[in-house]
Amino acid sequence: MLLLLQRLAVCFAVSTFLTAPAHAQYDTRATSAFMLDLTTNTVLLNKNADTPLPPASMSKLMTLNMLFEALQDGRVSLDTQFGVSSRAKNMGGSTMFLNEADRPTVEELIQGIIVLSGNDACVVVAEGLAGSEDSFARLMNERAATIGLTGSTFANASGWPNPNHRMSTRDLGVLAARLITEFPEYYGYFGQKEFPFDGRAPDNRFNRNPLLKLGIGADGLKTGHTSEAGYGIVGSATQGTRRVVFVLSGMKSEKERSEESERIVNWAFRQFVQKSVLEKGAEVARADVWMGDHEEIGLVTASNVSLLLPALERKVLSAEIIYRGPIEAPISAGQEVAEMIVTLKDLPDARIPLVSDRDVARGGFLPRIRTAADVLYRRVTGGMQVLN
Repeated sequence: MLLLLQRLAVCFAVSTFLTAPAHAQYDTRATSAFMLDLTTNTVLLNKNADTPLPPASMSKLMTLNMLFEALQDGRVSLDTQFGVSSRAKNMGGSTMFLNEADRPTVEELIQGIIVLSGNDACVVVAEGLAGSEDSFARLMNERAATIGLTGSTFANASGWPNPNHRMSTRDLGVLAARLITEFPEYYGYFGQKEFPFDGRAPDNRFNRNPLLKLGIGADGLKTGHTSEAGYGIVGSATQGTRRVVFVLSGMKSEKERSEESERIVNWAFRQFVQKSVLEKGAEVARADVWMGDHEEIGLVTASNVSLLLPALERKVLSAEIIYRGPIEAPISAGQEVAEMIVTLKDLPDARIPLVSDRDVARGGFLPRIRTAADVLYRRVTGGMQVLN
């Protein structure tokens, strides 16, 4: 049997869009940036996003990921207490002001890392889970490889400056999305505005995330700053049914970080709209079948399809369906047999799986001869079906 790569042009209507300014590529002042519409898994912005950079305290998100996994696995609970070593107590930078007499709980350490950006809390977690911070860093690197962080290497738990401690803004965005989707029971801590741990250093109790004060739907995640890295932020915000995740790195001041964060959130929600374009089971094309008890099948959507689109995109979208055909029987209803690719201005292609609308059994002798003849005729005459 000769399998040919089939390409069908398809058009389908989209309901009227909201009125908004014309879409243009976002020009950020950050040296590296990444933005993802998490609801539709659409990358909205990529500026040097795959370059490994000093992540500063933003890499504390990986320490939290390791701790959340330990909670999820039952290795620790929120009430589990960890000891504080002299190494943890002597950490500089932002801290919880822990000392060797303390026995902080996991819940207190989570808040200490998120709200207070405690370097000491990170070391306590590292030593509590892995025995030493060096061992914990090795585990971080191993885990990073399995969860898709391709531009990250970890040397410590806190983001303390080290030439071997690097993360790309894309990796930070991927990690943020993971924390939101995989650990919803713990994600609420990222929106916590203050944590007055044991009454210590009352002026140090406030969350450094500037977005939490702006009323734009922001609920996380982490800021970072060192002289080498500049000012950075991993942020997330929701409006309506949509959630965006973004990472900005290399800004010059707290003020610039705050302004740029607000600007990019507003841009994401005002310049793009999420629209339902196809319902589950909608037939968008038909495909020939080889040697089956049916001559063709309908190519249908496996689930409801919604796309993120520029706000003033045309009301009719064009797409291309790709499959290798004729498709050989037997075929099961719901079996993925094709892919629809929608090309959008200034956005990555949307790739939508298509499945068979029916079961097709292997045909007997006469159906197989008839099918083969019909397929050959279609090839000779160039017959292709386009649905509007």
